Amino acid sequence: MSLDLSKLISQIIDLAASLKSKRRERQEKLKFALDMLKSSAMNLSTLKQKVETSKTTWLVAGLKEGIDLAETATHCPEDFIVLASDGSHIDVDRHQSARCFLINIGIAQLRYGQKPEAQLLNFPTLFFKDGEVAITSAEGRQIPIEGQILGIKRSIEECRWLAERIRELNVDLPLVALLDGSLILWRLAEQVYPDFVVRELLVDGFLKYLNQLMELNRSKVLAIASYISYPRSTEVVNLLRLSTCPYLPVDCDRYCSGKFESKECDVVAGLLDRDLFEVILAPGQRSALFRSRSSVVAKYYGANEVNFFYVRLDGEIARVEVPGWVAENQKLVGLVHAAVVDQCQRGLGYPVALAEAHEQAVVNVADREQFWELVEQVLIEDGTSLDSSAKSASKKARWI
Repeated sequence: MSLDLSKLISQIIDLAASLKSKRRERQEKLKFALDMLKSSAMNLSTLKQKVETSKTTWLVAGLKEGIDLAETATHCPEDFIVLASDGSHIDVDRHQSARCFLINIGIAQLRYGQKPEAQLLNFPTLFFKDGEVAITSAEGRQIPIEGQILGIKRSIEECRWLAERIRELNVDLPLVALLDGSLILWRLAEQVYPDFVVRELLVDGFLKYLNQLMELNRSKVLAIASYISYPRSTEVVNLLRLSTCPYLPVDCDRYCSGKFESKECDVVAGLLDRDLFEVILAPGQRSALFRSRSSVVAKYYGANEVNFFYVRLDGEIARVEVPGWVAENQKLVGLVHAAVVDQCQRGLGYPVALAEAHEQAVVNVADREQFWELVEQVLIEDGTSLDSSAKSASKKARWI
């Protein structure tokens, strides 16, 4: 039976009315927040001290530059290269006869200048060995690589292939390497995983390859950044929430835990960082650099400490993250800023190198079906006994 849309019309009308009301409330909050931002910019040292002594239940950005900075992009170098990596995967399917997963990494290498060139590549890898499909502790405890952990594994592979590609490049040109999504492995921070899982995925995985990129920077002009489209971050707004708090030092658990009435910081709650910078920044400009104060970054990242800025493009406000060794070099920050703006102008609002890497990496529904069919065909031809679920068999059968 199909969905009866006629029964939803009145509910959709109510939705529209609710959104209109929330939009008015949001505009009032935004006006207040912008006034507060100007005031905070004039008392930056006080705000910095408040940040460092605060204990909040929400993530607050660390201050590095003036909070209201609006920096115009410089021109890109005459000759430079942009590399981007993106990935897709086919997860483990417990209804199938073979326990395995596939990760497909797409690489786009675009050279600009006197000798323009484009190289579009993809690298599919099948993981099936015992040591590949699970993470094992020294005591023999195993955590299967599937679901969210497989998503993290894919991020590691995206960074690994990017480092490999840059290592192979024998050119004396500025390089900008782009990843899609955050440099912070949030899924590790949000879920409670055993230490041996965090160590393998983060310390011996993602950060290992970020460190390799940092080492490559010693012999090349190299900057790496991640690009987050349509971000929902609130760390800069939370700076303003912090500045409204009447308590010193700020301590949410001590003063506001269990408090059901309206709190002072609620005057800007609900706004996103992009709401602020859509007003503050002109097209092509970037915000100040901020430092992530995420607990996982503070504990593990070291020289790869995540810094970020926002940039206004024709179609959106994007968040750009860079490791600490890039953030400390103003020339590299300027190179990333210029390259991102240039890439988005070439790519109709989204970095063209990332779009091309995605096209190389994408695995669609038909690809998944054909993949599992090929696995079964090869196993049958090899004489391997196939064990699969009744659910899997029912999907292949014809129904009247």
